[in-house]
Amino acid sequence: MALEVVVGAFTDGATAEEISSQYPSLSLADTYAVIAYYLRHRTEIDEYVAARASRAAAVKAETESRFDPAGVRKRLLARKSA
Repeated sequence: MALEVVVGAFTDGATAEEISSQYPSLSLADTYAVIAYYLRHRTEIDEYVAARASRAAAVKAETESRFDPAGVRKRLLARKSA
């Protein structure tokens, strides 16, 4: 379970119980631990999450520039039927 998923759900208003029930691999105790850590280190975690989002956007842009996403479904279906 990625830290940014738990933090994102929490900042969107989900309770620890809701987060834990949505992600069965995450125990309620661990969910509370992540939230507690986030609340104690909010600035650092927010910077980390922002950096990860920025990197993800850069990777997506690079991938889309190398491999045109337009018509992917059509190309895959054509390959499947060939």
